[in-house]
Amino acid sequence: MAKNGLDKWFAQKWVDIGSKKKDGSFSKCGRSKQKKDAKRKYPKCVPLAKARRMTESQRRSAVKRKRSVAQGVGGKPTNVKTFTKRAKAMGGGFMARRMGMM
Repeated sequence: MAKNGLDKWFAQKWVDIGSKKKDGSFSKCGRSKQKKDAKRKYPKCVPLAKARRMTESQRRSAVKRKRSVAQGVGGKPTNVKTFTKRAKAMGGGFMARRMGMM
């Protein structure tokens, strides 16, 4: 039976893309209340499969956006989009120029 919804969400391995280990792997998502984790910066967590698909600049951008927002406002977690929407090119881009539309 195919997993979907919450079953799929819980089955995924979630990692923090903001803290990469020396061997190139990612740390597990979340922080404990231990002193060693108190130094860690606010985590940006995504499923491992998505983290592997992302480029280094996409990871940096997502972490930067997450950490720039005020954390824990109203006792709620901070959510930001993992990927930003691209701005559409003015004038239709390359194909519009090539087809003589501009």
